[in-house]
Amino acid sequence: MLQLDHVTVAFDGFVAVDGLDFTVDDGEIVCVLGPSGSGKSSLLRAIAGLEPTATGRVSWDGVDLTPVPPHRRDFGLMFQDHALFPHRDVYGNVAFALRMQRLPRAQIDARTGQTIELVGLTGFEHRSISELSGGEQQRVALARALAAQPRLLMLDEPLGALDRALRERLVAELRALFVKLGLTILFVTHDHDEAFALADRLVVMHDGRIEQIGTPAEVWRRPGNAFVAGFLGWNVTRAFGDHVVAVHPEGLRVSGSRGVGGTVVARTFRRDHFLLDVGLHERDDEVLRIQVPLDAPSIPDVDDVVGLEIAPGATVTRF
Repeated sequence: MLQLDHVTVAFDGFVAVDGLDFTVDDGEIVCVLGPSGSGKSSLLRAIAGLEPTATGRVSWDGVDLTPVPPHRRDFGLMFQDHALFPHRDVYGNVAFALRMQRLPRAQIDARTGQTIELVGLTGFEHRSISELSGGEQQRVALARALAAQPRLLMLDEPLGALDRALRERLVAELRALFVKLGLTILFVTHDHDEAFALADRLVVMHDGRIEQIGTPAEVWRRPGNAFVAGFLGWNVTRAFGDHVVAVHPEGLRVSGSRGVGGTVVARTFRRDHFLLDVGLHERDDEVLRIQVPLDAPSIPDVDDVVGLEIAPGATVTRF
């Protein structure tokens, strides 16, 4: 089990990670989710031993890792840019870490072949990295990390450079592979769709701090605070009463002249619905997002004046 106890990382007085406490259990997939600059990558580097901690302790099964150098921690780390060696072929990239471990040649060959097969690249062993697509390069980087058989595999925005369709497909494949192998995973992303699809548990970060920890269902259904709700795409507003509430776009409806008045400032087609951005008349600079199904009697367009109200039965979280 990985355990963080009040871990802080600072650079020249700037606190990137501020007193974090959480655990990753054996065989668990934990996604660290947050916007750019929230401290996610600094956290991974501190766990890997690539950044010193200002305070706190990173431990594995109760053993303090502070004095343990990165190459002795037995952790794998995969970056967004894959960091592949362009002068080595697929086999050479995957086998590299095993050669650094000075394993026997037969063991290197066997484990490299098994791992390449595991990620679906059989037959690609002698392909140049430059001949591979982005998705194939991602698989090579994953195979290289898996070949070393780390006790913890950490992935830092590994799908960020890929197009949406490929990312959606690879997320499902990664989840199935991690579960099949029983791996312990710490996965960093700013994309909540990725995090929801992959994680057993989420750690939501903002400005170096943890805002909420829970299962994807728990975090989505009941955001812990206004930041988490807004980051996940909920409307966070005081427009419907005296309290700040969070309402998902599908929880609002167009109500003609009733409700809260506004003007449509943007309309986007989203496959099975339209997404409207409505600027409120009596609340300067506040824009609410509403989801309108394709079969709605009428779908307002940009510059149309509308009224908004909370739909009956909609989930509303009060802060």
